[in-house]
Amino acid sequence: MGKGKTKDSPRDDAGRTTAEIEANIERTRSQLADTLDELAMRVHPSTVAAQVRAKALGAVEEKLGRLYVSASRGVEQVKAQFVDEQGKPRPERVVPAVLVGGGVLLLLASARKRRRD
Repeated sequence: MGKGKTKDSPRDDAGRTTAEIEANIERTRSQLADTLDELAMRVHPSTVAAQVRAKALGAVEEKLGRLYVSASRGVEQVKAQFVDEQGKPRPERVVPAVLVGGGVLLLLASARKRRRD
């Protein structure tokens, strides 16, 4: 018999028994099956669609967040034009704005009335 080989437990050149080789093959098959299952899940149409939806939703939420921040800044800038540092209204700016707004409303109302007649 060769070096390290016995009648009861034949060994390969690396010194492994048949049982060890079979266990290694079974472990490799199991790992391969798990890998194939994972790949199948990754490329499944519902998984891909969910990823696309999530990515699109994330992009929309990011844009809406930026829009909200921008709008908030704009509101604060407009507000700063009509109130002073203490938060009190500035009559010299509020009164003309109210008059212009009222005039626009009157114009719209009269235009609507003319369309009806």
